Amino acid sequence: MTRAATKRSRLFLPAVAAGLGAAVIAISGNPFAARAQDAPPAAAEPAAPATTVEQPPPDPAAELARKRDETRAELDKLSKTISLSSDKVNELQNSIANLEKSTASIRQALIDSAARRKSLEGRILDSEKKLAELGVKEDGIRRSLHERRGLLAEVLAALQRMGRNPPPALLVTPDDALASVRSAILLGAVVPGIRKETEKLAADLADLSALQTASAKEKQDLTTTIANSLEEEKRMDLLLAENDKLSRSSAAELEAEKQRSQELASKATTLESLVASMETEIASVRDAAAAARQAEENRKLLTDEQRAQAKALADSGVPDKNRIAPAYPFGELKAKLELPVAGDILRQFGDADGTGHEAMGMTVATNPETVVTAPADGLVVFAGAFRSYGQMIILDAGEGYHLVLSGMDTISTRQGKFVFSGEPLAVMGAKRVASATALALETDRPTLYIEFRKDGKPVDSRPWWTAKDTGKARNDS
Repeated sequence: MTRAATKRSRLFLPAVAAGLGAAVIAISGNPFAARAQDAPPAAAEPAAPATTVEQPPPDPAAELARKRDETRAELDKLSKTISLSSDKVNELQNSIANLEKSTASIRQALIDSAARRKSLEGRILDSEKKLAELGVKEDGIRRSLHERRGLLAEVLAALQRMGRNPPPALLVTPDDALASVRSAILLGAVVPGIRKETEKLAADLADLSALQTASAKEKQDLTTTIANSLEEEKRMDLLLAENDKLSRSSAAELEAEKQRSQELASKATTLESLVASMETEIASVRDAAAAARQAEENRKLLTDEQRAQAKALADSGVPDKNRIAPAYPFGELKAKLELPVAGDILRQFGDADGTGHEAMGMTVATNPETVVTAPADGLVVFAGAFRSYGQMIILDAGEGYHLVLSGMDTISTRQGKFVFSGEPLAVMGAKRVASATALALETDRPTLYIEFRKDGKPVDSRPWWTAKDTGKARNDS
């Protein structure tokens, strides 16, 4: 070995030792490594017989589900710390006060508010998924670093020992020459491996830092989204109160109808019998249904030109705000409806329902207090509790179609009212409501059950949803 080579070795070893030492210290600074620091160094104990215990590889789906549960718990705590300032509340109240006080303008404002709120809820769900995925990746890197910590510590100790006792100069004594050759052989075998481990460690630490930065940014964006969602929720509450003032009938009449509908619901044994009793026994529903059927018949009498004009008006996004019948025939709305809630589809029509039968509808898991909107124009035939369905809304969408929604916590519409597509109808609760439509689901999240019926028979709703709302159901815990 030449003197120059010996000098490079002397310079290289301390540098590598310092770099690797810093890396090990960086690992030790992580929470997962703190426990490892308490253990004595591997070199201080006699070598134990090598016993390798094969650990089963972690299940990616289970890891993601666990991390998503943790993320949801964190988001729940975060949302409780965020509140609207009094200035923001006053600003919202003033904006509602300045609205034109007409049913059409208030209802349009409600539809717009519901659309913004669903969009924000969708973004919260996306952020939740993204944070869970980032967390799983971060845990994987930390686990890998922790598993290699013993090896890295041993390599660092070896480098430090070689740094303290560098190879002797070649031209001193034959014994020194022999020691130099042996050191050169050792370095030639060890240094490339050390360099490879160091580079891999540096890359892992860089990835870990990038993931932590991405998580921090996502959490910051999510905080803003939650605040905006709370603001939209307050706006909707004010609009619902204003809408209630404009459309309120006699309080006595409403209470009497509510009690009568509850009596009929307790006697009805099927959805068909419930709908039939509502449309014959409840005056507001009977009158509204008759008016809607008449409007539907009148539409059939239109000329082709008049029908084209009506369709063009509806396509422009400004159909008659005072309409009492759907803007479109329900059969023409395939691939055009949006899901009533932002969430994850857990079960589709035809899937096993947990009782040995096939599901007659679809089940969507949501976050707590998610808004539920009307998927299409329709007459509210029923709004209330019905047997094992829990809180339920039935919409008559025309052409013999009825849309059933159940699993909500609070209903904000009433039977006998004609609602527009996108209009808010209800709000989900904090947890899943126990009902026959939500059996055998591995989740505590609120779940909305959606069933489409044609002439009293359940039909698959998938053809009606937009492309972004369709897809394979997955049991998301």
